[in-house]
Amino acid sequence: MKERLGFIGLGNMGLPMSINLLRAGYEVYGYDTNTKAMEQFIAEGGVGLATSQDVVKQSGVIMTSLPTPQVVERVYKAEDGILQHAKQGSLLIDFSTVNPQLNDSLHKEAQSLGLRYLGAPVSGGVIGAIHATLTIMVGGEQEAYQSGSGIFGIVGKNIYHLGTSPSIGTRIKLLNNLMIGFYTEAVAETIVLEEAMGIKSDMLYEVLSNSYGQSRIYERNYLEYMKNENYQPGFSTNLLLKDLKLVKTMADEAGVPLRIGEQLVNLYSDLSTEGYGENDMSAAYLSLKEKCKIKQL
Repeated sequence: MKERLGFIGLGNMGLPMSINLLRAGYEVYGYDTNTKAMEQFIAEGGVGLATSQDVVKQSGVIMTSLPTPQVVERVYKAEDGILQHAKQGSLLIDFSTVNPQLNDSLHKEAQSLGLRYLGAPVSGGVIGAIHATLTIMVGGEQEAYQSGSGIFGIVGKNIYHLGTSPSIGTRIKLLNNLMIGFYTEAVAETIVLEEAMGIKSDMLYEVLSNSYGQSRIYERNYLEYMKNENYQPGFSTNLLLKDLKLVKTMADEAGVPLRIGEQLVNLYSDLSTEGYGENDMSAAYLSLKEKCKIKQL
């Protein structure tokens, strides 16, 4: 009989991940503050419970996918949180992107309570979560990783156990998102400039896809979002901004000046203020296009 799983945070990422676990034959208990997400989870065969505490009490493996470090800290450390109510020996897996110090703190407290903890941020966006092609960057003890490896293989494709540090995966994920910040603005500027010069977007994409200007973010942002004039968030501007702020803090602690990275924090802060915060990050293109008053693609 497969172990009962708990999943707290059934958002853009957590819901499809939990559904993939259900389809693999696991019994999954879930909780989210969003009623619609809970309804979708239950419709797929999940057991929706009234509180996160109820999920914890029913599960030997408890997974979280939450939007901010503040929410993660509250869900784990509050009086009614995971750490206070998880059963001895339970495995805690946090798929969220947080600050590395929070991973380390949660790991330390979990160990002191007889619990196991893995920091396991993911990359690949909503599409990756739906199709179970996520890259998962895991930090924590080997035994805990082995216990969670079956789950990782169901919700992801490229699984990396990066070492015993619970925050190593988060550090690498933040470096990944620093590059995403660069690429997203580069794609926006390139396509707006191309349009201003009268070059066809599809032609540019075909040529650059076979040149050094190619990138997976160009492919993602252009083909999935910009070309379809669809800016529903796969990864929102606000979430990218949150991660870039975490990168800046990480860089400050390491004594490394981010000559462009610091400007990116300001740039995406402006985009959020302009009203693009809840749009997909590819809406950086819309902001610049609006400034230039160029016709639609």
